[in-house]
Amino acid sequence: MKIALIISIIIYSLGDKISCLNCSEQNTFSVLVITETDGWVHDSIESGLKLIENIGDQNNFNVYYSDDSRVINSNNLEKIRTIIFLNTTEEILNDDEQRVMESFIKSGKGFVGVHAAADTEYNWEWYGMLVGAYFRNHSDVMNGKILTINNKITDHLESEWEIEDEWYNFDYVNYDINILLNLDEKSYIGGEHPDYHPITWYHEYDGGRSFYTGLGHTKEVYGDIRFMKLLEKGILYASYKE
Repeated sequence: MKIALIISIIIYSLGDKISCLNCSEQNTFSVLVITETDGWVHDSIESGLKLIENIGDQNNFNVYYSDDSRVINSNNLEKIRTIIFLNTTEEILNDDEQRVMESFIKSGKGFVGVHAAADTEYNWEWYGMLVGAYFRNHSDVMNGKILTINNKITDHLESEWEIEDEWYNFDYVNYDINILLNLDEKSYIGGEHPDYHPITWYHEYDGGRSFYTGLGHTKEVYGDIRFMKLLEKGILYASYKE
């Protein structure tokens, strides 16, 4: 009953700005998915939410989500373990929300960024360092080859594999990252990083943990078992549950 009471308090405090996809007394922690956009709106957001809900069901955590950044305040984040930016775009947080998010990470919590999370908050240097890079431009949707770096987050993947997605070019701002997947630019058209093109990585930053993947533009990616497992492991890493 105590967990149920906490859940009801959180929902009440946020009103209709937030939903919980799978709240249960059996779940042991919670994540908050933010989908707010101030630019391009990806039609894969719904697919991403469904996948994260399924991951929560399989790993016993609650999945809250909102498309309104005003839910990012100290009271609402008290019981949240990880914030997930799912295909957010442009400038979505005000100064107070930025300060709350910095405090959240500094307290030892986690962040997960999916695809257009790198196309977010260009004027907030701390956020760029948290993610690790900013979006510059992208290729068309096409098949590309991924080169896997061995790690427990990637141990389900082959050393080389192909998948169809939209491929980002980045302005990398934090090179102190642990690279998980590199993009082979010889395998597609539109790359601008022939010698250094990480597409998925993780790192510790400012007291917390961060995982980012550039995959996730198309709906189909969220149904690919390789990506599904990758995102699951990334969320668990950021949530200190790996």
